[in-house]
Amino acid sequence: MNLVLIPDKFKGSLSADEVCDAIAEGLGQHQPAARFRRFAASDGGDGFLDAVRATREVSLHTEVVSGPLGREIRAEYLLDPASGEAFVEMALASGMVLLEEGERDPLQTSTLGTGQLIRSAVGQGARRVYVGLGGSATNDAGMGIAAAFGFEFLGADGRLLRPVGASLGEVSRVVAPREVLPKGVEVVAVNDVSNPLWGPNGAACVYAPQKGAGPEAVEQLDRGLRHLDQVVARQLGLEAGTEAGAGAAGGTAYGLKVFLGARFIGGTDFVFRLNGIAEYLEEAAVDGIFTGEGRIDSQSLQGKLIQGVTALGAEHGIPVYAVCGTCTANREALRDAGLTAVIEAANPGRDLQWNMAHAGELVREAVARYFADHPISGS
Repeated sequence: MNLVLIPDKFKGSLSADEVCDAIAEGLGQHQPAARFRRFAASDGGDGFLDAVRATREVSLHTEVVSGPLGREIRAEYLLDPASGEAFVEMALASGMVLLEEGERDPLQTSTLGTGQLIRSAVGQGARRVYVGLGGSATNDAGMGIAAAFGFEFLGADGRLLRPVGASLGEVSRVVAPREVLPKGVEVVAVNDVSNPLWGPNGAACVYAPQKGAGPEAVEQLDRGLRHLDQVVARQLGLEAGTEAGAGAAGGTAYGLKVFLGARFIGGTDFVFRLNGIAEYLEEAAVDGIFTGEGRIDSQSLQGKLIQGVTALGAEHGIPVYAVCGTCTANREALRDAGLTAVIEAANPGRDLQWNMAHAGELVREAVARYFADHPISGS
């Protein structure tokens, strides 16, 4: 029996490799002959560099940059000298993991550090920079990234504004540098989010509450995003606010597009091309695919890893099983999307902290319980 493991990490509790270990141990209790093949996974968000590093010969570069609240931090990116490609993970420079819970405030955070990583990669000779979006603590529409490349955002009185979420609605003029990127250098925004920049399904309304914004802050940020979009359209002649994916990572995708000329690509498909999973599924007799994440919710079917894996399973006629801590998504919608089963691991009688501390054991036991009654028939 051949099985493929391609889960995301369970944020704050298990790495993707640890999730794979727990699934394999749980299933192995009832089907010890099962053979497992692991593939690195990412939708462009957290873990993007790990997924790339598992598939490419790359060098690791470390840079001192500005963290989300302006504190100096050390952040890494990858460079492939042979291809001239670099890989930047936004979460490492501008991510929520860099802040204490009480510090989270998308009105005050900036993507400046991510811009500094991109600029460093270009300085090291990269001709194409892939920026993995996700896990951000920001909602500045990429103004911080633009500032790292010399853009200035001025208020009505001519003063220079800080490139943070609170400044979005105050921008009266955008001053572009003489040259943004050297000729022939390309930036690519990697993510699977389909949200526009502003509006009820935009960056602020959907994601800012997860980053510490209350209702008033969400409203202010959404107004600010729409305002900046109008200013950029008027002054730079670029209209991208309503484009699908522009709202990724607090509007960072939008900023990469209008300020650095980036194009958008899907994160899951990109990583699948890197790790060769499609080719493997065509050549090998695979009896099941396992994916999952810490929490499966309505957003899990909106361009994220689970949706990409289920599409891959459907294409090759292979059942897909999702393992998670908790599931709040509609089960019928998950089945319609192509999931054979969703296996929840959390103990509902315990609090979140306990469940996260015992996540590996819980996943192993949940998988064992499920497949004791639902064995996989395989080759």
